[in-house]
Amino acid sequence: MKIIESTIEKLDDPFGILSGDRYEIFLTLDVDEEDELFSEHGIKLKLIFAVYQDQYNIAQYDFIEMTTEKFLDFGLEEDEEKEIVAHCLELVSTL
Repeated sequence: MKIIESTIEKLDDPFGILSGDRYEIFLTLDVDEEDELFSEHGIKLKLIFAVYQDQYNIAQYDFIEMTTEKFLDFGLEEDEEKEIVAHCLELVSTL
């Protein structure tokens, strides 16, 4: 799995309910044809990334087929999650 495009948007918390900041991030993925996640429609990962002081994590995520907008029931493997978190931290630092 390789990240080929990404977008990030800071989410507003007008009532101040949440601690820290939340970001909605979309990652367009290049998935190997041999991977069970592969789809000819293309795959994107939609996630909510939470940052509070020096702590950060993926609060929620979904794999989505790009052309059909169908949600896919897959989870991130540990090494994939580490790669995604590192990419998200880089995106957040550019804002």
